[in-house]
Amino acid sequence: MESLATLLSLKEAIQEYVHDGATLALEGFTHLIPYAAGHEIVRQKRRDLTVIRMTPDLIYDQMIGTGCVSRLQFSWGGNPGVGSLHRLRDAVENSWPRPLEIVEHAHAGMAAAYAAGAAGLPFGMLRGYLGSDLPKYNPQIKFIECPFTGERLAAIPAIRPDVTIIHAQKADHRGNVLMWGVVGVQKEAALAAKHAIVTVEEIVHKLDASPNAVVLPSWVVSAVCEVKGGAFPSYAQGYYARNNAFYKAWDAIARERDSFEDWMNRYVFGVKDFHEFRSAVEAARA
Repeated sequence: MESLATLLSLKEAIQEYVHDGATLALEGFTHLIPYAAGHEIVRQKRRDLTVIRMTPDLIYDQMIGTGCVSRLQFSWGGNPGVGSLHRLRDAVENSWPRPLEIVEHAHAGMAAAYAAGAAGLPFGMLRGYLGSDLPKYNPQIKFIECPFTGERLAAIPAIRPDVTIIHAQKADHRGNVLMWGVVGVQKEAALAAKHAIVTVEEIVHKLDASPNAVVLPSWVVSAVCEVKGGAFPSYAQGYYARNNAFYKAWDAIARERDSFEDWMNRYVFGVKDFHEFRSAVEAARA
């Protein structure tokens, strides 16, 4: 019989599947970034997390700055179109609020590692890293010889998170998930994980998926949580646009420790859920 994903509140899903010391992947590429889930992890004060993402941006800055994270595996990190992630830099350079170990890869390496994890393989291969300085700083990068051609190839361990968390546009009542638009490695990250939590804009009776759309079947997904606007301030194609003003404002908020903590206490710890967060942010700008 087909295994069905469980429909849970986001609070319940994080309590059930995200524990201290876990390895998490919160993936999303330019849009469908799971901000609501990240906030719930922060509110539940998870600690000693290893977090993975190809392009960590503001939500990882917040998780790192509140002491949730001890290790980050990534291939690019920054505030898109604005500049640095100041809480990430402070953790790396000054160990505030705690030391942060970083494991840096290239985009292609991360994608290969996710694909290997999704396929149940021990490592991913690519024609990358040759001539790069990254192997000097990342002991995960090894080189092997192709048994057929003798070609030298890079190999990196498969990514297999304890939990992958993504945001998508729709899910049906059986837990099948539909996403479209700019899609990164969300599908591979979900397939590679022991558990997958998906927040969605809406739960519908029928997905009405178009040809070549990305559909995650219910047997891949552990929990589905309806969180309208759950990718804010990133965007969800077909639902709302990217809030560019938020990204610009974050640079000043996160630059100093005091302003960062004040903002987190007011807008994340000071609210009960993501709906209240969005309402508070919009009221402050009215």
